Amino acid sequence: MNKTEVGKNAGKPGFTGLTRIIKATGYSFQGLRDAFKYESAIRQELLLLIILTPVALLLNVSNVEKILLIAPLVLVFIVELLNSAIEAVVDRIGSEHHILSGRAKDIGSAAVFVSLCLTAFIWFMIVFL
Repeated sequence: MNKTEVGKNAGKPGFTGLTRIIKATGYSFQGLRDAFKYESAIRQELLLLIILTPVALLLNVSNVEKILLIAPLVLVFIVELLNSAIEAVVDRIGSEHHILSGRAKDIGSAAVFVSLCLTAFIWFMIVFL
């Protein structure tokens, strides 16, 4: 790679400018569709987000507290998307059991669990205390 390639997608072919943004947005929506279609955890956490967001908005708390109630719900959804991506890549590599594959899936699951615990803690602290 020469110096002129650095910063220009490092020699990778592809789109630039507005076309790249439009294409990337399409890929993102495809990812959301696929996650919703193939991952039950995504559907469950999206349902949690859809139900609890209006609840947060209706609570008699400050606007900052409403944001603090909704943000971790979105975070859980984001972490679950990442976990689902990790699981898809691990499954793509092979179906045979491998300690590193199991570890990757367990760590992704742990990330979702921690984000759910954070969400429960924030909701408890704001709503019940």
